[in-house]
Amino acid sequence: MQTAQPTNFADRLIAAVRGKRNPVVVGLDPRREQLPPSLTTGIALGDRAALARAYFRFCADVVDVVAPLVPAVKPQAAFFEQLGPDGMAALGEVVHHARQKGLLVILDGKRNDIGSTATAYADAYLGESSAWQADALTVSPYLGADSLQPFVDVAAARGAGLFVLVKTSNSGGGQFQDLVADGKSLYGHVAEFVEQLAGSTAGEHGYGAVGAVVGATYPEQLNELRSAMPSAWLLVPGYGSQGATARDVAGGFGEDGLGAVVNNSRGILFAYSRRGYDERFGPARWQEAVAAATQEMIDELRSETNAGRL
Repeated sequence: MQTAQPTNFADRLIAAVRGKRNPVVVGLDPRREQLPPSLTTGIALGDRAALARAYFRFCADVVDVVAPLVPAVKPQAAFFEQLGPDGMAALGEVVHHARQKGLLVILDGKRNDIGSTATAYADAYLGESSAWQADALTVSPYLGADSLQPFVDVAAARGAGLFVLVKTSNSGGGQFQDLVADGKSLYGHVAEFVEQLAGSTAGEHGYGAVGAVVGATYPEQLNELRSAMPSAWLLVPGYGSQGATARDVAGGFGEDGLGAVVNNSRGILFAYSRRGYDERFGPARWQEAVAAATQEMIDELRSETNAGRL
């Protein structure tokens, strides 16, 4: 009896986005200095084990709030890695908890290497059979095609996905990404290759398992890259705390509202301390603030972008 092949990641993402009728991804970026005081009171500086437990509790509580509202979460590995083995154990628990709640998990690790090392990274992170069980992983393209192919192969075999850094949201990204070679920007060359990989891994709806990270802080380039990569899902950071608005991300969507998921981390996680939210909720009701900020973002995207057609 043949084992059923995993469903294409892009098709799973489409189902999740349509199921929740919005493209919001909640970034899980726990930072001690911004956590609600109730979670960190009594934790001594340097007590990494206790802080790791607080990070798990915080992220799990966020997941519990947003799971009925959004299709995916994006844990940022760096904040857990800061805490050493205890932090990495907490990250594993967060991923498991999110999956148990029915969310897709995009692990933000920006990994890459060459040859067998790239294969090991891919095997470690991608798919239900992996150690980390991530549905998708962010990867860097700047070691070249041979560094990406192992990730593509594993992702395709396991029904997982990749988001390749193309045009990042940070202010210094253009230092290298905007350099011109052979009449085209470096990010343009990367986008061309990502589109090839997306096309070669396309699922039922025409989108591939390989997508691209394109920052909301560069709306003109977002429009350009949506056209350049019609087969690729875009993971769009920069919304909220980095200054981008719903109108800035509008160019990332197709006519049907598909094609992009928009990440918001601090603006949702720590909404209880934002102007307006602080008086309405405050630290004691921080989970209610998370829910309200998530719904506010959903409403903004539905109002200002084609996500309203989902």
